[in-house]
Order: sequence, then structure tokens, then C-alpha cells
Amino acid sequence: MTYRLAIFDFDGTLADSFPFFLSVFNQIADQHGFRRIDITQVERLRHYEPRDMMRHVGMPPWKLPLAAASFKTLMSENAGQVRLFPQVDHALRELARGNLELTIVSSNSEYNVRQVLGPELAGLISQYECGMSIFGKTSRIRKVVKRAMVEPSAALYIGDQATDAEAARKAGVDFAAVHWGYAPIEVLRKVDPEHEFDRPGALAGIATL
Repeated sequence: MTYRLAIFDFDGTLADSFPFFLSVFNQIADQHGFRRIDITQVERLRHYEPRDMMRHVGMPPWKLPLAAASFKTLMSENAGQVRLFPQVDHALRELARGNLELTIVSSNSEYNVRQVLGPELAGLISQYECGMSIFGKTSRIRKVVKRAMVEPSAALYIGDQATDAEAARKAGVDFAAVHWGYAPIEVLRKVDPEHEFDRPGALAGIATL
């Protein structure tokens, strides 16, 4: 299969935002009344899927949009603390030189995504579908596929969590797991991704799949 549309998750896939997320998590927990996390237990917590993590900290589903909004606000105020993973910029430029359309579907805000990408790289992205719940990506993936006027079989969603795989499968597109994101690759292998990328620079290889 030659893919014509690459759909990227952002946090943990293109941007190394996990350290910032950890730095503000307990602040957000105090603000919205759920349990703090013990930073020393982070490696264990990375094996939790998002729903498991919500149960662990006692966050009811109705608080998720509030907590997500707080995170996005804090990130917009501290955008300089979040950087792209090394070689992501090179990979995006290489992909843009071919016939592959590049899009982003992210629960983060479009403003934050563009700030971290910078003007040049942001200009390589044809569609931004941002700001939804981490559990609401399926409809946004379908939307970018429809706008790109390609068959779902010609699209690939690249992400770092099991919820990304779930959304891709529901939308009828293939899923590629990255090794460097929030969820360890051994967790992502349980959802049987069609492809894996072991380093950020390898994303340029999407064009040859």
C-alpha cells in the first residue's frame, strides 16, 4: 500500500511534551480536585491506558475537558518549554517534498501545535483538526480523510497511545506506533500496529511504505 495521507498525533509523536505534562500535572490535579501523581512512579504509570490513568487519579470523565483545557492554557503560556523531537523537522520536510499530504489530529489546541512547529513547518500541514477529547479523534480522522479526497486505505495515522490506535481502526485507517511517546512500545504492540517507527527521523520513511 502506498499511502497518500499521513495523519499525525502531536503530543508524544511530533512534540516532546511529556516532561511539561508531568511538570504541571499536580498543579492541574489540585485545581480540579483529583489525586496527584508520584513522579517517582512515572515509568509504571506509562503502562496505564488513559482510562486506567483517569481511574488511578480519581478523575471522572466529566472533568477531563476541564483538565485538558487547563493543560492547553498552561502550554500556551509556556510554549517555549516544549520542543519537537530531534529530526522531526527533517522528516516533515522530506515528506512534504513528495506526494504525501500531511495533516494533524490532536487533542491539543491548534494554537499550541502551530507555536511548537513554527511558521515554516506549520505551513507544511494541510489540515489541522485539534482540540477534541483524547477519546474523540475518530470523527476528526474521518473528516481529514474525506477532505483529502482519499480512500481510508490510503491514509495512515501515526500516534503514541492505544487510544490513537483505537481511533484509527474505527475510522478505517492503518495505525503506526512510535517508540518514543507516552506509552511504551510493548504496550502499543498489544494493539497490533500495521507499522512501527523506532526513532523520530524514521518518520520520513512513511513515503516508502
